[in-house]
Amino acid sequence: MKTERYLNAVVEIQRCYPQIYLACHAKHIRASSTPHRLSAKDSSLLVHLSPTEPQTPGDLAAHMGVGASTLSAAIRRLAALGYLRREKNAQDRRVVALTLTEHGSRAMSATSVLDGTRLAAVVALLTAEERKRAVEGIRLLAEASCRVALRSKVQTHGKGTQGKRKR
Repeated sequence: MKTERYLNAVVEIQRCYPQIYLACHAKHIRASSTPHRLSAKDSSLLVHLSPTEPQTPGDLAAHMGVGASTLSAAIRRLAALGYLRREKNAQDRRVVALTLTEHGSRAMSATSVLDGTRLAAVVALLTAEERKRAVEGIRLLAEASCRVALRSKVQTHGKGTQGKRKR
C-alpha cells in the first residue's frame, strides 16, 4: 500500500487521537475494584462484541490475537455474569455465537479506557451534526482497524504463509 497517498490523514489521526485519549482516559481498573467485577482484559473482550452481530469465539480469538482456548474461561465467566450471550447455531449445534447483552454494554461502558463523564463533556461541545459525523468517523476507523487486524492475522497464520508464522 502506498502510504504517501494517505499521509495527511495518517498524520491528522496520529495528532488527534492522543488528544482524545489524554483528555478522556480513565484510571486503570482492577476487577476487584469495580462493582462489575471486570478487569481491563474483560472489558477489552466485551468491546469487541456487538449486541446485534453475533461472533464466534474463534473469530473473536483471531481478532484479539489469542488462542480460542485462552478465551474460553473468560467467555464462560462473562456469560455467567450476564455480560454476554452464548447461543448455539440452529443449523450447526457445534457453532456458538456470542453477543453483548444490555448488562454487558453498561458494564463495558463503565469500565472503558475512556471515562464516560469526560467523553460526555467533550461530545456536549459538538452540535448534533458534528456528533453524528464524529461517531460515524470513529466507527469507520474502528471497522477498518478490525479488517486490517483480521487480514494481518490470516496472513500470519493462514494460507498466505502456507501455515508458517511470519517473522
